[in-house]
Amino acid sequence: MNRPAPRTFTVLGKHPVTPRMLRVSLGGEGLESFPDDQASAYVKLMFPVDGRERPLLRTYTVRAQRSDAIDIDFALHGADGGGPASGWALNCQPGDRIDIGGPGPKKLADAEADFVLMVGDMTALPAISVNLEQLPASAQGRVIVEVPHEEDIQPLSKPERVDLQWVINPTPGQATPLVEAVAALAWPHGRVAVWAACEFTSMRALREHFRHERGVERTDMYISSYWKQGSDEDNHKSLKRADAEADGNA
Repeated sequence: MNRPAPRTFTVLGKHPVTPRMLRVSLGGEGLESFPDDQASAYVKLMFPVDGRERPLLRTYTVRAQRSDAIDIDFALHGADGGGPASGWALNCQPGDRIDIGGPGPKKLADAEADFVLMVGDMTALPAISVNLEQLPASAQGRVIVEVPHEEDIQPLSKPERVDLQWVINPTPGQATPLVEAVAALAWPHGRVAVWAACEFTSMRALREHFRHERGVERTDMYISSYWKQGSDEDNHKSLKRADAEADGNA
C-alpha cells in the first residue's frame, strides 16, 4: 500500500506547557486533507538537511486536534532543545512551514480491561495524556510518569478511579526510577492491560518485568521505546527493529 504524500503545515503559534515541554500548533493547507480524530496518532516531522537527499524524520504524537489546528508537544533537553526536532520547535515562528508524513495508527490502552496500567517518561507524556482523556469515566487504573523535574509535572484529565504517580529523574536514560516504581507497585486483581513507552533500556527492563514477574500476556500489553540514550532516531529505529525480531522469536 502506498503511503500518502507528506502534507505541508504552517506554524500557527507555540507556548510552554512546562519548562521542558513546548507545544506547537500547526495548521494551514496540510490540515485540509488531514483525517479527523487523530489525537494520539503518530506523525513524521521532516527536516531538510544540506547535502542529504532525504530529510531527517522524527516521530511525534498528535497531542490534540481541532478544526483549525493540530498540537505537537516537544520534550526539551538543554538550551538547544536536544535534537533537530526540539531545536526546530524552539526556533520556529508563526508562518514557518514544515512537511509532515502520516498519520500512523493510534496506540490506545485497552479500556475493556479490569485495570489499565500506563507507564512512560516525558517523551510518552503526550500519548499518555490523550489515552487518559479517551478512557471511559468508569475505568480503573494507574499511571506512572517519569519527568526530569517537579516543574515538569502537569495537570492531566483522567477518570476518577485512575491514580496518577509522578517519578522524578533528573538523568533520564541513565537511571531507572521508572522501572523501580513499577516493580514496587502492588499488582491489581483481574485482567491488567499495560500501555508503556519510554527509553529503550528501560523499555526492555519493563517488558521483562511485566512478562516474567507479573505474567502479562503479549495480547494485554503495548510496550515501545521512543528513544535510546546516546542514539539518534535512525540508530534507535534499527535497534528497535532488531529487538522486535529477537523478541518475536523468543
